[in-house]
Amino acid sequence: MTEKERLNRITESIIGAAIEVHRALGPGLLESAYEACLAFELVERGLKAEQQKPLPVVYREVNSFPDSL
Repeated sequence: MTEKERLNRITESIIGAAIEVHRALGPGLLESAYEACLAFELVERGLKAEQQKPLPVVYREVNSFPDSL
């Protein structure tokens, strides 16, 4: 399997998980509800998932380390 094929399979699995969660829960919930369910669904599909991992953000001369984006 090529790297491109591997990445396509991972991408397909992630998008499929997101669609599954959205179909089950529907629209209008808080982001945290979708986040928890999506993390669960990703792990169920054999993927690793980290939630609310700090991500450094640099905008011009401003450095920020938000809790989440």
